[in-house]
Amino acid sequence: METYTINDVAEMTGFTTRTLRNYIGAGLLEGEKTEGVWKFTPEDFSKFISHPSVFSGIKSKHQAQVFDFLVNDTKKENQICTILDFYVSDGESSELSDFFCQQMNAVPESRAKLSLHRNGQNTRIILSGPETVVSDILHCYYDTKNGDSAPVTTAE
Repeated sequence: METYTINDVAEMTGFTTRTLRNYIGAGLLEGEKTEGVWKFTPEDFSKFISHPSVFSGIKSKHQAQVFDFLVNDTKKENQICTILDFYVSDGESSELSDFFCQQMNAVPESRAKLSLHRNGQNTRIILSGPETVVSDILHCYYDTKNGDSAPVTTAE
């Protein structure tokens, strides 16, 4: 069975693991702790991010990611911030989040950021960070999906 760790959920929501543990304690985030490690199913994650009090916090974190990118005009390397909007089913949304989380985990300490937001059948993914990292992740996604690269919209 496919599961997410607390670090995966933190990466997708923008919340710290401490905040997520508070949500667990409050009963808003459900999961299973096995051998000291929290695991969350896609259903657990979907239920969590759909909760009204969580939804507004996630939305603020995502907007802050884009705003922080735009106001930082003293970058020391080429950077990309891109927003991808998908109209997909629950299963496809889970596949998207899995793919992008795996890609981010494969590039440790890249200084790249990932946000994932789901609202009904709309899934928004925000990627920002070093040009090479973000470009590689996007190329990998489109190569995997289509067999070739598709155009993406970026904001610099």
